Amino acid sequence: MTAYDVVVRSRRAVTPEGERAVAVAVRGERIEALYDYDAPLDAVEDVDLRDLALLPGLVDTHVHVNEPGRTHWEGFASATRAAAAGGVTTIVDMPLNSVPPTVSVEALEVKLRAARGQCHVDVGFWGGAVPGNLKELRPLHERGVRGFKCFMSPSGVEEFPPLGTAELRAVLAEVAGFGGLVVVHAEDPELLAEPGGPTYREFLESRPGAAEASAVARVVALAAQTGARVHVLHVSSAECLEVLARAQAEGVAVTAETCPHYLTLEAEQVPEGRTAYKCCPPIRSRANRELLWEGLAGGVLSCVVSDHSPSPADLKVPDFAAAWGGVASLQVGLSAVWTEAARRGHTLADVVGWMSSAPAALAAILGKGAIGPGNDADLVAFDPGADNPVDAARLHHRNPVTPYHGRVLKGVVLTTWLRGRPVDTQPHGRLILGEQ
Repeated sequence: MTAYDVVVRSRRAVTPEGERAVAVAVRGERIEALYDYDAPLDAVEDVDLRDLALLPGLVDTHVHVNEPGRTHWEGFASATRAAAAGGVTTIVDMPLNSVPPTVSVEALEVKLRAARGQCHVDVGFWGGAVPGNLKELRPLHERGVRGFKCFMSPSGVEEFPPLGTAELRAVLAEVAGFGGLVVVHAEDPELLAEPGGPTYREFLESRPGAAEASAVARVVALAAQTGARVHVLHVSSAECLEVLARAQAEGVAVTAETCPHYLTLEAEQVPEGRTAYKCCPPIRSRANRELLWEGLAGGVLSCVVSDHSPSPADLKVPDFAAAWGGVASLQVGLSAVWTEAARRGHTLADVVGWMSSAPAALAAILGKGAIGPGNDADLVAFDPGADNPVDAARLHHRNPVTPYHGRVLKGVVLTTWLRGRPVDTQPHGRLILGEQ
């Protein structure tokens, strides 16, 4: 047998069995075997990280790439470079805010043509469920989307309208028929209001936690009726946790995620006019944040993903009522979550579970999410103790807008390998469709 292509050694490799001292042997694009850390191995390249951590590549299932149509907001080249720099080796692109949105096979093909040759990490795709496209869902599923995104309240862009209750029930029944997944932006439009003014307090009051809890209860009830598998996106309100926990205990096929900004930021410290912090649903109180951490630790929330929703600076006007709502964080999510997780006694293995293994399982992306034989050699060298000062202008995001600007986080990504090769200036990411 010829030499391995690369061996990566670490005394702190995060594997499904926990943190271990191992040598990861890679042949071609896959991990072939795990050996003892100091095992003598024949390899073209032997990388010894010593006491630096080795993580599986993260899987971020909630990224708005925006290309085509709004590529000046973000695009496949910039988004995937940012992902790799942040230790993310697989993203799943949301069906909006691209134009056209991914609500038909024809629209998906437009997006695939835009993405080919530009991606520095592997990329999967969500389809969209909007009024009038019920007949498009099965063809999109057969073409290989990971599932279907829908809104219960206005999305913010005209070309992706929300579903009413009857329409959502029909979508869930249709998707249940072929074993698919529906991922839901759950806010009850009846409980939302226009902000009363430009301040953060007024914006936060316009989108109360009760709006999320009401919508989640409706999603759970419809999932139970139809037998559909559903996932609640970007949970920001701890009021959702009891509803979710009860449904999960009763066997309803419902999972849920939260995001780095809900786990690390707090309403009490949002500066007035700094609309880089604006997102929907909003960043809530410090006390609410601590309850989200409890929901994550208890397994009610299973995934932590970015909901990277960037925009140009000119849309982030210093008025919380008027500014575009979306947080840009793709490159810094791992460091942000690790900073707060470590303070609470969580381990790197916990973070890997939330940010790699669980998202890979959610989107049924085979060969991702863990360091183990047979999986893709998606690996991240990570220094968990290093300071990581965030300068928005130095991130790979297309636009230098992020609420993390000026913060000093913990943990620095040193090298990212995608399928056995370090990510560099030459994109070698693949488009993930179906089970490939």
